[in-house]
Amino acid sequence: MVMSELPKNYDPKAIEAKWYASWLENKRFHQGHANGGEPYTIVMPPPNVTGILHMGHALNNSIQDVLIRWRRMQGYNALWVPGTDHAGIATQNVVERQLKKEGLRRQDLGREKFLERVWEWKNKYGDTIVNQLKALGASCDWDRQRFTMDEGLSNAVKEVFIRLYEKGLIYRGTYIINWCPRCQTALSDEESEHQDTKGKLYYINYPIKDMAGASVMIATTRPETLLGDTAVAVNPKDERFTHLIGKTLLLPILNRKILVIADDFVAKEFGTGCVKVTPAHDPNDYQMGLRHNLEQINVMTDDGHMNEHAGPYQGLDRFACRKKIVEDLEAAGLLVKIEEHPHAVGHCYRCDSVVEPRLSPQWFVKMKPLAEPGITAVKEGKIRFIPERWNKVYLEWMENIRDWCISRQIWWGHQIPIFYCDACNHEWADRGKPTKCPKCDSSNVRQDEDVLDTWFSSWLWPFSVFNWPDENPDLKFYYPTNSLSTASEIIFFWVARMIMAGYEFIGDLPFTEVYIHGTVRDNQGRKMSKSLGNSIDPLEIINTFSADALRFSLLMLTATGQDVYVSKEKFEIGRNFGTKIWNVARFMQMHKLAPETQPIDVRAIRLNPDSWSADDWHIVAKLDDAAKVAQECLERFRFNDYAHVLYEFLWREFCDWYVEYAKEVLYGNDEARRREVLQVMHYVFDRALRLLHPLMPFLTEELWHGMGYGLDSETIMNAAWPKADNLMLRGMAQPYVEYVDAKHDLIHKGRQLRSDYEVPPNEKIAFTIRPVDANAETQLRNDVRGIGQLLKASEISIDLNFAPEKAMPSALNALGTIYMSLGNMDVEAERTKLQAQLAAISEELDRVDARLADREFVKKARLDVVRRSMARQEELKNKREKLNALIAALG
Repeated sequence: MVMSELPKNYDPKAIEAKWYASWLENKRFHQGHANGGEPYTIVMPPPNVTGILHMGHALNNSIQDVLIRWRRMQGYNALWVPGTDHAGIATQNVVERQLKKEGLRRQDLGREKFLERVWEWKNKYGDTIVNQLKALGASCDWDRQRFTMDEGLSNAVKEVFIRLYEKGLIYRGTYIINWCPRCQTALSDEESEHQDTKGKLYYINYPIKDMAGASVMIATTRPETLLGDTAVAVNPKDERFTHLIGKTLLLPILNRKILVIADDFVAKEFGTGCVKVTPAHDPNDYQMGLRHNLEQINVMTDDGHMNEHAGPYQGLDRFACRKKIVEDLEAAGLLVKIEEHPHAVGHCYRCDSVVEPRLSPQWFVKMKPLAEPGITAVKEGKIRFIPERWNKVYLEWMENIRDWCISRQIWWGHQIPIFYCDACNHEWADRGKPTKCPKCDSSNVRQDEDVLDTWFSSWLWPFSVFNWPDENPDLKFYYPTNSLSTASEIIFFWVARMIMAGYEFIGDLPFTEVYIHGTVRDNQGRKMSKSLGNSIDPLEIINTFSADALRFSLLMLTATGQDVYVSKEKFEIGRNFGTKIWNVARFMQMHKLAPETQPIDVRAIRLNPDSWSADDWHIVAKLDDAAKVAQECLERFRFNDYAHVLYEFLWREFCDWYVEYAKEVLYGNDEARRREVLQVMHYVFDRALRLLHPLMPFLTEELWHGMGYGLDSETIMNAAWPKADNLMLRGMAQPYVEYVDAKHDLIHKGRQLRSDYEVPPNEKIAFTIRPVDANAETQLRNDVRGIGQLLKASEISIDLNFAPEKAMPSALNALGTIYMSLGNMDVEAERTKLQAQLAAISEELDRVDARLADREFVKKARLDVVRRSMARQEELKNKREKLNALIAALG
């Protein structure tokens, strides 16, 4: 517990590397059930093995680290389980791109060799993001790091699939699904992201057979799919077309005969009122086709080219086919018109290709039976979303849930544990790798070639990381987990499914609170992306400003559940704050106790409130308030308020006020007062570092040791979280708090007077304070020297009966009125200057008033422009009012 002299300059790179290595070496993050206590558990949303750290990761993992470090200091058995996701489609795409550079396709290697290449890539690059999270300071239990395709999680996936299959909740069916021609796999509804697109609506005539010149006009956004049409539908109540029901049409280009059918699904108001029916390429048409027993004709290949059913367009890419078929329709006189038609089009969430609705045999999970407990849990408050508005979003999706397409036509992932016997056509699920059919004993067996959706392993994450289905003490101790922090876009992909899995397989909820953080955006409000070139690399910020600066700045900007607007310059907030704290620590180290010139032993501190000044009482009370508010903020996930309260306490209350106050004592000759002030400073600083530790772990660990607050064998992360629990002491402090707050305000007003009249910073000037009463007079006289120093006063008088002979610049305060002498100021020159400023302000205000009075401007201008004008109007009015007051004060 000996102080080690702090270097003049803070070197975050060296300090961050030193402490993270120390934490790992001493297993500071490791926890186990055998340690006992009350568990607090977070399972990290597993980043993709293809991922690199971006600002969204930095924000979310900073939030999780704050929570886990806070709970650890509170004495919980706090465990943060890390891991990565195998990211089926994304990882396969990365490796396929590598193969392409070698002139190869995965099919050239075959499944087994291709998977070897993917594992090689994963083992080489898969931990990149893990190492980047360590640079951020993530205090995960890395001994427990999991991967969604490690042996334990693979066993869990098989177990879940087989249980659901045997329960009849997993089935295979042929339905319209979302198909990505680039990735050549099915996608779930959630993986097909709809984007607003400037499309076209093509109006096409379908000739009526045996009625020369007669036709039915339809409208479509995808003319290439007409090659798979097997009917045209009208609403049976639409009198315009009842005479056509049952008529035969000739399909354009192919001249295939199709019928006009009647179906209530058709909206009379949409398009022409006649709808082309393509059962193999549209989900609504598919359902209509089932009702009318229509043929299902798939006209595309897996990679989005036209197949043998497309007639003369076979082999063309789907979009090339669209262009060609429109030309041919126009040439045949069947294209009536083309209209601009903005609409939402599904895109693959991985490669951004346009998704093709397509008839395909796939595996599905029946979700409605699984959703019921999850709906009840949120309605009854057992699981709460923060902010609360996400409850409604979650419930709406759960109450209207559709079956989940879980099969993917790729090779990287959990292969579906379904086996087929080609001898007797038996189908069964198996946890192993059977070589013989259990029904006929034939060895002619094969496994289903599809793999499971990546999310099928992720939805088991809160319990699979604890080696479920094996019953074990860790699972019993750490499950259910406590807090989940994640982004809104995966509420459906992941959060809802984890809740369903928890109830289905463990019989309990997976977590009790879900914090949905906002999106990180640039200063213009745009989402960060490579294509916009507005991304900020967190590692670059760490190298330039420090990990602590990144964490502190990000969270200080993060209002609960709101989007975060960042720029590189904003990270200076955290860096400057860290520098301020470092410098005050060095200042404190400079002051030792005479004659032994030894530092304060913090653990031996015995405060003596009987000897305290009002400022001593004030800073200890403010520390107590900061601890109370910090606790409340973290409990309510108000991370920006938590950061703000510590910033205000350390920078304003401690550094700007108490340390400045203490200088008079520290440089004085009263050893008893010096000792007590130093004790108060160290008492406060030790606890302030602990309050700050979850946000700025590296700086606080370095200073906690450097100031001698902990043994070499100890760490601040296990130091007790400060509690605001001394109500009696806080009550005793209140009168002093009120006085010192008022004194600070009085000094602030005196400084403002200097600023208003542009008194140079180094020029001393006289002040007079007229107290409100005798008690205030006594208090101010006791503090007059310190007040004078902080005001840079040439002299300062406390006069209960002061009455200025003429107008003087002044300001009113709870303690009295402070007057500033004009000294050697050229009053006339000052008045002329202020009047010139007033004239300029009034002139600009007239222009702004006129602009806002112009109805055309208000009507046509952008809303943000109008709001800026209104804000400027208010600002100018306030300035005008202030200038008038300043001029009046000159007499």
